[in-house]
Amino acid sequence: MTSPPSPRADGGLVRGIGLRALTASIVNATVGAGIFVLPGVVGAQLGAAAPVAYIVCALTMGLIVASLAIAGSRVSLTGGPYAYIEAAFGPYVAFLGGVLLWLSCVLAAASVGSALASTAGLLVPSLGAGLGRAVFLLLLFGTLATVNVRGVRQGAGVVQLLTLAKLLPLILFVAVGIFFVDPGNLGWPGAPSGSALGETVLLLVFAFVGVELALIPSGEVREPSRTVPLAVFLALGITTLLYLAIQLVAQGVLGSDLARSIDAPLAEASARFLGAGGRSLVLAGTAVSMLGYLSGDMLGAPRLLFAFGRDGVLPAVFASVHPRFHSPHVAIASHAALAYGLAFVGSFGQLVLLSNVAVLLLYLLCSAGAFELTGRDVRDGDAVPFRLPGARVVPVLACLAVGWILSSATGEELAVTGVVTVIATALYLIRWARRRGRDG
Repeated sequence: MTSPPSPRADGGLVRGIGLRALTASIVNATVGAGIFVLPGVVGAQLGAAAPVAYIVCALTMGLIVASLAIAGSRVSLTGGPYAYIEAAFGPYVAFLGGVLLWLSCVLAAASVGSALASTAGLLVPSLGAGLGRAVFLLLLFGTLATVNVRGVRQGAGVVQLLTLAKLLPLILFVAVGIFFVDPGNLGWPGAPSGSALGETVLLLVFAFVGVELALIPSGEVREPSRTVPLAVFLALGITTLLYLAIQLVAQGVLGSDLARSIDAPLAEASARFLGAGGRSLVLAGTAVSMLGYLSGDMLGAPRLLFAFGRDGVLPAVFASVHPRFHSPHVAIASHAALAYGLAFVGSFGQLVLLSNVAVLLLYLLCSAGAFELTGRDVRDGDAVPFRLPGARVVPVLACLAVGWILSSATGEELAVTGVVTVIATALYLIRWARRRGRDG
């Protein structure tokens, strides 16, 4: 039996996050803007067989979160997935995991920004394309960056304000819409092909990711060997049931029209049973949810760039702190600028796929890490780790499931992540050479 590396111990932090708080945090991080848009895309690809993709995605995420639960019960340090990977494979692989997470964040932010511009275009057509779209996106990312530069309290306050607001329209959509479902629209069309299912699951993963972000403050979770496993499985169950209900209501109300409602499928379905007011309500809820997601991203993701600058992997300017607001203003501005550029040139679907490839590779590292930590019997002090039948088999199955999903990615999507990984490796080697030169 071994313990996690002592230099990563979280001295001074208080373990104040319990089961309910961690479960809510995971649900909040998972239920984001994607579920307002993806039902139309999934419906266009699979029709009434769309729930199969949700079930397959949930089963795959079940293996992944089981692996995270195994690792999280053995390494309860702040950093979550980073700490798991570092304890299993060392700092280089952990750094690659951090880069993959940042890449998935900036691509996801760009995709949500693109979708928000499309949603705004439904309300004000001039904002959906051309100069209007460019100005809208500039104001969007510029405002979010400015709020977060002014301090972490302001950024966190915006996130908290938008959290509850994004769930209310979804709950209303299901609660009312279920009474307007036409059973004929849910007729089984036959099993989808393996390739079509794989491509759809690769896209749908975007709606299920988020647990890795919520687990970052693992050093502040009470009884992590018990709390982390229960929280991740509870959150996965809640989100899966909510997503299935949303897809079934949207399909049941719109039928074949769902495939033609790519930009705002839930808004179009709401218009059928709540009229124009319902459509406007869901569009507003969509916008609020997207803003909530982007606010959370702008609060957390730039800190990765800050850490890379602090550690010498990126130029030291990225670790600059604003003299008045004490925020990583250069990292925030850089993250916002890159997300803006990607949102302007890319579509929601394209950017989501690129983001998903990055986060799936992160999950692959975490699952392999769970296998390694279990084999070495790494433990968090005297705490009893999470016991799961076939604990050595589950991470292997998770790796195989992730590999199957990634097999549906195109060469271009894999190449983008590959190029970023090569650049990250070069930066890490430069940093290692500099430190070795100083120490030598």
